[in-house]
Amino acid sequence: MTGFGRGTAVTGTWLANVELSTVNRKQAEVVVQMPRELAEIESRIRKHVQSVVARGRVQVTINLEPAEGGDAAVRVDAPLARAFEAAFNQLGDLIGRKIQPSAADYLRQPGVLAIGTREMEAATAWAAIAPALDEALTQLTTMRAREGADLAADFSVRLGTLDALTQRLASGAAERPVRQRELLLKRLRDAGLGLDPSDERVVKELALFADRCDISEELTRLDSHLAKFREYMVATDPPGRALDFLCQEIFREFNTIGSKANDAAIAQTIVEAKTELEKIREQVQNVE
Repeated sequence: MTGFGRGTAVTGTWLANVELSTVNRKQAEVVVQMPRELAEIESRIRKHVQSVVARGRVQVTINLEPAEGGDAAVRVDAPLARAFEAAFNQLGDLIGRKIQPSAADYLRQPGVLAIGTREMEAATAWAAIAPALDEALTQLTTMRAREGADLAADFSVRLGTLDALTQRLASGAAERPVRQRELLLKRLRDAGLGLDPSDERVVKELALFADRCDISEELTRLDSHLAKFREYMVATDPPGRALDFLCQEIFREFNTIGSKANDAAIAQTIVEAKTELEKIREQVQNVE
């Protein structure tokens, strides 16, 4: 589900600003953007986010500034500056004239100059990042919960439609084998085969034919799947993957009923049910 959260926290050394944004995705993916000096705590940040977010692509943006009164300083990355100087000299050799880079040329290069504390220690930075990250996650979760409530209301309406369509199928399920038996006997008579309906072979074939068009088992499983879907909707654990699986199972039952029934009215009901189910399945991809 989509969402956004922002958090700020300050310690004696750092002021941390954390922003989180999520977009829909079937799996969990966390992308962290922060100062490269803190690369060692990136996995810690990922785990912290994934403990709250189970599905979706999460963009984490972390900015650190020296806290007011902190030990701020301008730091120069001397090896990087010398590397840029060597690159300018090499470029001059390639084009056949000497290049004299200005101070602005160095200032434009990322990482040559940085403003911050003299030592950016991960443990010190985490003390400011952690509470800011928790605040951002709280806001994100609240926003995603509101979207989840809207999705749940939509699912309830569509599940009611599927219930009604299932009941329509069930209302004629008991009579369907009888109608199929009568249809088969009529075809035998029209073919002029002169078979006795009480003949054991005919009776056996009729029984097999009736069994093949019986959809009572599929209807029972449909009721179970729909009830389970409603249970997962109010579960405390993230239900997204379970709901996705149930959509596949519900589709399979409707598909089997359509194949077994061989009836125009039932086929029309199946089309309506699959259309409604597809709308649910599309939204389930967005569920946590």
